Amino acid sequence: MKILIYGLNYYPEQTGIGKYSGEMAEWFAAQGHDVKVIASPPYYPQWRLPVSYRNWYHKEYVNGVEIYRCPLYVPKGKVTTLKRLLHLLSFTFSSLPMLAFRFKWQPHVVINVVPALFTTPAAMLFSKIISAKLVLHIQDFESDAMFGLGMAKKGFIARSWSRVERFLLRRATRITTISKAMIENAVSKGANSETALFFPNWSEISRFESVKGVREFKASLSLPKGKTLVLYSGNIGKKQGLDLIVRAAKLKQSQGLHFVICGDGAAKLELQALAAESGLGNISFLPLQPYEKLPQLLALADVHLVIQNAGVADAVLPSKLTNILAVGGNAVITTSADTEMGKLITDYEGIAVMVKPNCEKDLLRGIELAAVTEKPNRTAINYAQKNLDKVEILSTFRDHLVKTIE
Repeated sequence: MKILIYGLNYYPEQTGIGKYSGEMAEWFAAQGHDVKVIASPPYYPQWRLPVSYRNWYHKEYVNGVEIYRCPLYVPKGKVTTLKRLLHLLSFTFSSLPMLAFRFKWQPHVVINVVPALFTTPAAMLFSKIISAKLVLHIQDFESDAMFGLGMAKKGFIARSWSRVERFLLRRATRITTISKAMIENAVSKGANSETALFFPNWSEISRFESVKGVREFKASLSLPKGKTLVLYSGNIGKKQGLDLIVRAAKLKQSQGLHFVICGDGAAKLELQALAAESGLGNISFLPLQPYEKLPQLLALADVHLVIQNAGVADAVLPSKLTNILAVGGNAVITTSADTEMGKLITDYEGIAVMVKPNCEKDLLRGIELAAVTEKPNRTAINYAQKNLDKVEILSTFRDHLVKTIE
């Protein structure tokens, strides 16, 4: 099977969409499929290119996958709505030549990864011309998040974008998303419910079982001893609303809790400044850790934080949760009972603690409950083993792709 993966983010990005797109492509290549990728150079979550990459067209081969990199505009400083739109549009237009050059190759399937819905019209036209099947894989309803957070005003623009979304979703051969709530969202926007498929993000379960070297890794990070470590690890952006952690840390400066924020993102400098202004000694900022150290990082935490603003709700689903569950972490999740994560907590008693978004007092209450929960969390581990195994999820997806092109 010839598979073209077309989307903004890709390996070697260690978090979010790029991580999962990279693992998916390499898994298909390892199974003997011919896989090509059109993507940008890596820039996320730091919002800057590493020195080893130039922001121009080039081709590379990584683990059996042929990757075509296309230049894009990477915003500097605060990532505003306008800058984000220019960022997305720059890749949309720069990737068109690379897409056109793949006509002769004629893939059987085009997997267009969203967000980057601006690339979907080109992917749709390309697929139609060569008679390929178009799979729209929705990792994030970015427009919903933007309007939900107030980053863009509702009105004419929102109505126009809604019509565009409906047009595009109706014409994909198959829609896949990472949560059941996002499937419902896609169907409400015009996707065909009969061709919509639940394709969740996964965990490499075996990497997070009986993790060794945790004590040594903790010592290397110079984290305080004798404290309850409360960890947030992942992207530091506006969607997360991580100022909540700083506000909670300010209320508990002498209570034996130490907050750790590990990662990178557009809002990191602003968050660090907020913590510095408050003179907090019970909060540490760590850079994004190498993926090979992720099991140790997650295993050392007493409590994990999965935080989102209320405005994004089911528009996005934090990918960090899969590995937290796999390692048996005790998570505190800011959500409501009617969301995908809320239903997960309700259906699997003890898997995590649910607290309402944007309330530091409620967050601290949840942390206190999670801190006294048995570690590792067996409910979380059992759920991950049954539902989040990488090989099983990708094998199921492959079988659906085969049926799609038959």
